[in-house]
Amino acid sequence: MSAKGPSVYEDFLLRSVDGEITADLKEKVVLFQYYENIFSPVITAKALVQSGGDSLKLPDGSLRSIYNGLPLRGGETLSFKIGGNTETNPGLDFSDDPERYLHVESITNVSSQTAKETFVLNLCSKENITNETSRIGRKFASSPISDSVEKIFTDYLKTNKELNIDKTQNKYGFIGNMRKPFTILTWLASKSVPGNAKNDEDSTAGFVFFETQDGFNFKSIDSLVTQEPSEYEYFFTEVVKSVKRNTDFNILQYSTDRNQDLIGKLRRGAFCSHRMFMNPLTFEYTPYDKGLFKYEDYAGNFTALGEKPEIPEELKSSPSRSITAILDMGTLDVGVSTSMNADPAKVQSQTMMRYNLINTQVVNMMIPSNTNLKAGDVIKVEVPRIDREERKDVDDQQSGLYMIKALCHHFDTKNSYTSLELIRDTFGPQEK
Repeated sequence: MSAKGPSVYEDFLLRSVDGEITADLKEKVVLFQYYENIFSPVITAKALVQSGGDSLKLPDGSLRSIYNGLPLRGGETLSFKIGGNTETNPGLDFSDDPERYLHVESITNVSSQTAKETFVLNLCSKENITNETSRIGRKFASSPISDSVEKIFTDYLKTNKELNIDKTQNKYGFIGNMRKPFTILTWLASKSVPGNAKNDEDSTAGFVFFETQDGFNFKSIDSLVTQEPSEYEYFFTEVVKSVKRNTDFNILQYSTDRNQDLIGKLRRGAFCSHRMFMNPLTFEYTPYDKGLFKYEDYAGNFTALGEKPEIPEELKSSPSRSITAILDMGTLDVGVSTSMNADPAKVQSQTMMRYNLINTQVVNMMIPSNTNLKAGDVIKVEVPRIDREERKDVDDQQSGLYMIKALCHHFDTKNSYTSLELIRDTFGPQEK
């Protein structure tokens, strides 16, 4: 059996908000798409439903349509289990734990006829709804940022899902100011420095937080890049030397969405930037030489997925972006934080550079369904070199290791496949 073949809907139960009415959608979902993204805090999904006007039996024995019978108003929960068809496609199971049920955030594309109705359920994790109803007003004493992140997940998002949080070396005290949990977590990610660095000189800032089927992640980009690559390697048939290789690892579609964005990176200060900070306690400004951040100050500290890019000399030392900001030391409540937690010029400039570099190359790819893959995984890709001869040689610059920025597991009545958006910070094979 091929991973491209149809998967079996083993369980698809839609429950009303009060839990009293349950609709079995197993035979009615004609399309299901599941999404993960390292820049999205939660899992999302879409389900296209087609049903008759008598698909739902109510407690009083009457028959109604699902849309009007539940009725669908948002907030309903969906549990589902999609069976796999190969070892690389074991399926998705969100039916065993109510904490993992997806919630209906909206209903779109509603079409009603005499005997048939069609609509799309737009789904998300329950934490997405919790985030909209939560505000953080408390103050957090100066402590490792990762400790504060864990408290926000457990105390405000109230999740029991697995938390995969990288330890941070820098401390930070702050006040919530009645902001939403996701807003604060995004803000803290931009201020975090990995705790596994040997010293401050080896630290490379830049974190992301996101959800996968395994739980929530607050991870440094460096830890994602340096993780052990997945066992799965994908290739075009043109570059395959042996016909015996598993066709489940064929690349069905491949396109380069972006290959560099020089002007955009210059505008964002990716290679050289200058930041001027004002200390509200002393009214002193950052000296010019200390506010200058250059790529060469950072290049030796981070690990790339390929060869580290060569930057033109004239771009390395000339700041393409100047930013003025106020240090948040002394601006918070007394006793929270009165000292600089980390060098803000260095942390913020590193973070900006890391976010920009990781999106140097953006590739879109469709493969036979592989539900083992998750956002944040690193995979190896082999693509053919474009030349006048037969496309049978590997392109050394385009092939290599990529990180999965986003994915979509697609299931319909005829096919199962996975769409990937891959990113990396450079070109060619990884340096040893």
